[in-house]
Amino acid sequence: MTMAFTAANIGDALMPSEERDAANADTAKEWPTTFGGLLRAWRERALLTQEELAAQAGLSARTIGRLETGELRRPRSTSVRLLAEALRLDDAELAMLTRAAKDAPESPGPVRVPPRQLPADAVAFVGREHELATLDDVGDLSTPGTVVVTAIDGMAGVGKTALAVHAAHRLAPRFPDGDLFIDLHGYTHGMPQVDPAEALARVLTALGVPGESIPRHAEDRAALYRSVLADRKMLIVLDNAADEAQVRPLLPGAGGCLVLITSRRRLVGLDDVRTMSVGVLPPAEAVALLVRTAGPERVDGEPPEALAELARRCGLLPLAIRLAAARLKAHPAWSVAHLLARLEEHRRRLSELHAGDRSVTAALDLSCRGLALAEQRAYRLLGSHPGTDIASDAVAALLGTSVVRASGLLDRLLEGNLLQEPVPGRYRFHDLVRVHAAALAGQEPEAERHAAVTRLLDHYSRATTTAMDHLYPYEADMRPRLPPGDAPSPAPADAEEWLEAELPNLLALAQYAAEHGHVRHIRHLSATLHRCLRIRGRNAEAETLGTRALAAARTTADRTGEMEALLALGEIRHRQNRYETAIDDNLRALDIARAIEHPSGELRALNTLGLLRAVHGDHKRSIENFAQALVIARAVGHRTGQLDALIGGGHIHRMVGRHGEAADALAEALDIAREIGHRTGEVRALLALGHLHLGRDEHELATDRFTRALELANGTEHRLGQLDGFISLGDMHRIGGRYEQAHACYEQALDLACEIGNRNWQYEAIHGMGRLRHEQGRHDQAIDSHREALQLAADLDQPGDQARAHDGLAHAHAALGRHEDARHHWSRALAILAELGTDHTDEPGVDVAGIRAHMADLATASGDGRSR
Repeated sequence: MTMAFTAANIGDALMPSEERDAANADTAKEWPTTFGGLLRAWRERALLTQEELAAQAGLSARTIGRLETGELRRPRSTSVRLLAEALRLDDAELAMLTRAAKDAPESPGPVRVPPRQLPADAVAFVGREHELATLDDVGDLSTPGTVVVTAIDGMAGVGKTALAVHAAHRLAPRFPDGDLFIDLHGYTHGMPQVDPAEALARVLTALGVPGESIPRHAEDRAALYRSVLADRKMLIVLDNAADEAQVRPLLPGAGGCLVLITSRRRLVGLDDVRTMSVGVLPPAEAVALLVRTAGPERVDGEPPEALAELARRCGLLPLAIRLAAARLKAHPAWSVAHLLARLEEHRRRLSELHAGDRSVTAALDLSCRGLALAEQRAYRLLGSHPGTDIASDAVAALLGTSVVRASGLLDRLLEGNLLQEPVPGRYRFHDLVRVHAAALAGQEPEAERHAAVTRLLDHYSRATTTAMDHLYPYEADMRPRLPPGDAPSPAPADAEEWLEAELPNLLALAQYAAEHGHVRHIRHLSATLHRCLRIRGRNAEAETLGTRALAAARTTADRTGEMEALLALGEIRHRQNRYETAIDDNLRALDIARAIEHPSGELRALNTLGLLRAVHGDHKRSIENFAQALVIARAVGHRTGQLDALIGGGHIHRMVGRHGEAADALAEALDIAREIGHRTGEVRALLALGHLHLGRDEHELATDRFTRALELANGTEHRLGQLDGFISLGDMHRIGGRYEQAHACYEQALDLACEIGNRNWQYEAIHGMGRLRHEQGRHDQAIDSHREALQLAADLDQPGDQARAHDGLAHAHAALGRHEDARHHWSRALAILAELGTDHTDEPGVDVAGIRAHMADLATASGDGRSR
């Protein structure tokens, strides 16, 4: 390792070893005792600045500064060793530094707040003692690999969810890593069953996995979910499951987890699952629930046989019993006999229903008849809400009233047990109540129902715009707008939280809008939620929304809406590596944008086309696309479009060797990103500048750019920036001969790429590892890595990367003396480049001239005079 020799360290190096050891021993008594103090003292002894030490140790100057100040208190062992080598510490000093590192308190990392998602427990829960005892008996969950799964089945309204939630609250203290609750809507009227992939995206987010780190495919999401849970002890409630296929991907694979499932079906198809069938309440427990819900004072003096008959008339179903008790509380003058008579009248009218349905429906009808007119209207219109739950501001929009008035109506529906409030401020129906409310909503005049849902869609659309504008202000001009309205919007400070809570509703509303002719709302929600879904890794939902928006736009001949939908679909399909489809989407969008003279749509299509064509090595048309986009962006003052065009164009200019144009474009892009606060744009510009410096063999500048980009990406959890930073720094360490640091960077990149399911960066990490192993003389292992990289590049249909992998294979085979194999792979690389119409790849040194030179050397070494 290179170091700056000074008079001080030269003198120290020339001192006899015995004298040097004695001097060090004497001096050691005066050294500081903290890691930061030792590091600063020995750095100053070596007459090195923080930047010089960072360069020699392969760390960042910021890391050195944080270590010395104590901000970063416990360094990794690899960092300690690298610092010791750079400072030329002897064994005694290394021991001191290592001991100080171990004695330092751990640096505080990000606090992992355990999710606590259980709904509120039922206040008046009674009985089910046998079932609760069984659920409490979960055995020893400390045994590695232990996962206990219990599936609770029973008819609608029998209290499966109440039992599972009550048991979960009793068990929750035994699960320090938190609890998850997922309503799978297996039997929810008017709502599709939750797709396992969507459920996995939700729980991974709750478990702290960033959106862009969530893989695309359900199988990969399930694997990541099991990995995240492997070292956690969690309680998971999967409510209202349709069947085994829906819940199987949501089951942990290891760790001390407990899973409670509720379903109307007995899920006997699950492996190693305990099943529990829940029937109606025993008569004594049914009466106890009735008394507790109504209040002992309310039924004091009522004949016991009348209470038992009331419970029986409710079918011994907890839901119907709670509704009947709520009627008694609401009408102090009624006797139990009076309520029995009313229930019997309704039951006779419902003779076509099953016994359980008659019990619940009769109780619901009676409850609704006891409501004031405004409360009845609220109940009916809430039945038309297509989402999963609802907050008071959305209820106000639906009813066309104030939030204060809406809150009062919600309170009265809660008091009557017609609504539930599983978490504060969010309201929902029990599934059977939802069916009843939806049926009554259908009796509402069509004009009134349409106006109510339109108000609701307006509210959600404007609120979504407010949230997205707060989170991504530099993209505000890329989103469509609705006319101003009076609907409440979330406060900007709550934007992220609001989006997370409302996303299931927004998706359900978008589907409703598409199916019921609310064209402007499906267009608005699709375009506005596009980035929200994309960064959360929910590409399937984004594609579905885009497809619906496209169909709606074409039905109504909305050219702007059609263009927006095609642009969104093109971006999603680009992320899914469906390049040909993405190119077709963007070409059609470009044609429309030009026809309707829509400059921002035109430049967005051109920027995406530039990226897509670069993937296939079509650098000429890629540069043309970025140049056209840049002209438009500058003409209309579109800063984000200008930033994208400059970074994309700068990247391609660098690839084709136009370093001057690349430097100018990227410097301008960096300035724009900082001016408009576009943090991910700043990361991208820094990385592109780093690659430019690397191509010029300006290694110090390249390392600085990559380090700054990685630090910024880490701070913003920009996963793609982190991946590029890890790979780029790995390349720098490899070039500098710092093989262990290079290996660590490639490993971190591969772990993260696998975690988020990004196969492009998996290729880069594996390919980089192959180059590293070749330089370490481990040529057989290099061949294994490059073969894996080649297969990935072929699967991704990325010929430029295939050429790079062939070059790596050729180098490794040549080093092993396998000249025919080496010649074969270099020939394949040349053929690919010829097909692409280019003489180089994105990787320095992998170009036509270099490959032909290698083949000439190979021919000379073989003595056969062959060359290519």
